[in-house]
Amino acid sequence: MPEFDRRVLEVLREPIESGHLTISRAARQADFPARFQLVAAMNPCPCGHAGDPGGRCRCTPDQIARYRSRISGPLLDRIDLKLEVPRVNHAELRASHAGESSAQVRERVCAARERQLARSGKANAWLSNRETERDCALGESEHKLLDRAVERLGLSARAYHRILRVARTIADLAASRDIDAVHLSEAIQYRRFDPA
Repeated sequence: MPEFDRRVLEVLREPIESGHLTISRAARQADFPARFQLVAAMNPCPCGHAGDPGGRCRCTPDQIARYRSRISGPLLDRIDLKLEVPRVNHAELRASHAGESSAQVRERVCAARERQLARSGKANAWLSNRETERDCALGESEHKLLDRAVERLGLSARAYHRILRVARTIADLAASRDIDAVHLSEAIQYRRFDPA
């Protein structure tokens, strides 16, 4: 992601938020639908080895800061799920791991989407702030957990509502009627990683 010009990346902010793109030229204006799923990746530094236990990175802190600052805070704030994926060692690559099949995952995702459509007529990602407050209600202990996370991580109001929508989706995937602390904690974890 940081390999793209920052001005190009900034253009993504409005379509990510609103689901449409407005182009204005001279006296004319055109509006286009732009609902999409953004999947992006970046290295931890210009050489790609920062944080590697082998100590292979030779980037200076200034180089790393410049590289990471190519993505603005407002753009990062609009990305719901952020994960750090560490290098996998060779032994783990060779090991066989039993997990859910793609068909099982698809079945859970389809069921979760049906729950969302039955509840509000749209996917959780497209809920307005008012709809989010209605459909993503929390219990008292979950409210306290979210309040602590917002304060400690310095999250914006946008991030607050995005966490609620992600937590609702996680609860839907688990076939849970309510958003529990475990769903909320997972959603908060996805906001913690901030490369900038």
